[in-house]
Amino acid sequence: MIGRLNHVAIATPDLASAVAQYRDALGAQVSEPQALPEHGVTVVFVELPNTKVELLEPLGEGSPIAAFLERQPAGGMHHVCYEVSDIRAAAAQLEAAGARVLGDGEPKIGAHGKPVLFLHPKDMGGVLTELEEV
Repeated sequence: MIGRLNHVAIATPDLASAVAQYRDALGAQVSEPQALPEHGVTVVFVELPNTKVELLEPLGEGSPIAAFLERQPAGGMHHVCYEVSDIRAAAAQLEAAGARVLGDGEPKIGAHGKPVLFLHPKDMGGVLTELEEV
């Protein structure tokens, strides 16, 4: 069921500063910022040869990233994202194994224009886990 690692997401209180660090200090190629109001975030992707790093900044007052940054003001790792070929089948299999799908259980369209779901961190070894259908 599980495919390749799509990205590791890092929450940051200052997206422009984080972009500069990855682009200027590490020499990475970084995408343009993309606002995702449905998810309450603005994102950029740091392109790596084998995966991506997603940098997240809160968008709006109800952003889940804002709540994360209240607990960790400097930012930090927010979630990992794995690719799956059939997101509904993957969710059903995980729920049957005891994992909880967050939200209303319906996939939403993510930053790559593909369906995504999130799994509760308490059911995934303490790590918020995103599934993306590819």
